[in-house]
Amino acid sequence: MINGVNLKVNIDQYILNALQEDITSEDVTTNAIMKERVEGHVDLIAKEDGIICGLEVFERAFTLLDEDTKFICKYKDGDEIKKGDHIGEVCGDIRVLLSGERVALNYLQRMSGIATYTHRAIQHLKGSHTVLLDTRKTTPNNRIFEKYAVTVGGAKNHRYNLSDGVLIKDNHIGAAGGVKEAIEACRAYAPFVRKIEVEVENLEMVKEAIEAKADIIMLDNMSDEMMKEALKLIDHRAQTECSGNVTPERLEKIAQLGVDFVSSGAITYNAPVLDFSLKNLKPYE
Repeated sequence: MINGVNLKVNIDQYILNALQEDITSEDVTTNAIMKERVEGHVDLIAKEDGIICGLEVFERAFTLLDEDTKFICKYKDGDEIKKGDHIGEVCGDIRVLLSGERVALNYLQRMSGIATYTHRAIQHLKGSHTVLLDTRKTTPNNRIFEKYAVTVGGAKNHRYNLSDGVLIKDNHIGAAGGVKEAIEACRAYAPFVRKIEVEVENLEMVKEAIEAKADIIMLDNMSDEMMKEALKLIDHRAQTECSGNVTPERLEKIAQLGVDFVSSGAITYNAPVLDFSLKNLKPYE
């Protein structure tokens, strides 16, 4: 979750980098207009329907500039919102409200967009046991935010990074000299608590993965017919995952085939932002 210790230890550095990118020396416009601290407030308004996500990150973009800033919010991550909804109010030094606005909105819009896209995608899996997963196809230095947004949208995370699990892909197989050789090398090297997943592209590779006792077999870029044959061969001797060209529209058909997991990079890299705005900034009277 994005809160508490995790927020301070793992996330503050990224938000600070984003603020530093936007304020290299000073906010010239704000400093020209606001010569001194003046307390004020501004409204956060939804401009589209969707699933909201990233509220703590949004708030943190302001409190890192001034810890006395307050965000009074009516919603929590995962709530459905409608266009025109008043989400909350940011209160504090007007200079902070102006300088932190863009970074805070960028995070909120991106994370809410991913949560919304993911939420809509999993509707195609309702009634099945198939679980939707994300991938490592995330924006550099934003993975922690984007993968969190996937979970808020209702899907699950695949491995977080290369240290997080064994996933033997086509080029690993090429480097090792074959599916069996790659699996045996990983089993000998990786800690016993790690499951071994291998990516296969045809039925011959499926047979090799079964014989080498892979824990998870990823059916990559297979046609529906080939996937059906592969699942018969596997026959529950390994968990199964489908990947490659997975669109929301194709999810229902994939689920009908009976795979355990389906991974989609699209839920992070194809998700449009969900629009919000900060409006009605006023000093306290």
